[in-house]
Amino acid sequence: MGLRSHSIEHNSCHLTYDVRGNGAPVLFIQGVGVHGDGWLPQVNSLADTYTCVSFDNRGMARSQPVSQDLTVAQMADDVRAILDAEGWSTAHIVGHSLGGLIALEFAISHPKRVCSLSLMCTFANGRDAAPLTLRMAWAGLRSRVGTRRMRREGFLKLLMPPPSPTGREAEALAERLAPLFGHDIADQPPIVNAQLRAMRATDTTLRLGELAGIPTLVVVGAHDPISPPKLGKVLATGIPGAKYVEYADASHGLPIQWADRVNVLLREHIGTKATG
Repeated sequence: MGLRSHSIEHNSCHLTYDVRGNGAPVLFIQGVGVHGDGWLPQVNSLADTYTCVSFDNRGMARSQPVSQDLTVAQMADDVRAILDAEGWSTAHIVGHSLGGLIALEFAISHPKRVCSLSLMCTFANGRDAAPLTLRMAWAGLRSRVGTRRMRREGFLKLLMPPPSPTGREAEALAERLAPLFGHDIADQPPIVNAQLRAMRATDTTLRLGELAGIPTLVVVGAHDPISPPKLGKVLATGIPGAKYVEYADASHGLPIQWADRVNVLLREHIGTKATG
């Protein structure tokens, strides 16, 4: 169950990924501005049963350089390259936010390689994400403008359901989150704007029906300003047979805030089907 780190050269990028555990492969895909360790709350729990793979999206942390204009299709092909490097014909795929959109693109392009699909705080159309509500506008501005403490508190308003923490509580939470994000949440990595452009240029809505036959789990937080529940319902309606789960007391940071609940849900969804 020890950690193994690997790197591969793919499309002029030095992609770096981590492998831990034994059993059927489960590949985790992160969202905007977060490196692969953002999945540690899940990997630490599931690695006793599954071979868990997490990686840094190109342009993030250890996966450098971006090499060309970033696209969701390119990042989905990075997923394929990692599976090929490990010699896995199939895997269970889990994605959060932009990572979920990448997972959708991969599953549409390679449906026979996906044993199950788990979509957390995800949307079919990147342009629908982060709708311009008063809360989104205020929190988004606060996360980018002001002192470091102000920016941390603003970012937490995007991650946590109201009332989000402030003062010393916010500082303590921000300190705990930094290793998972790969940076202080007061800062945004340089790749973020390119990731957002790639996200907004991608719309899988009309192709969701092609995922029929892939067991799909859609999980949302009722207070998520970035991926509101209505976007998760579009996914669950568009993907035949998808299961929809909504947490009343969660926001965009759902996999971290309620890791224990999410991990139980993932175990139930993924099951014990052998892959490889």
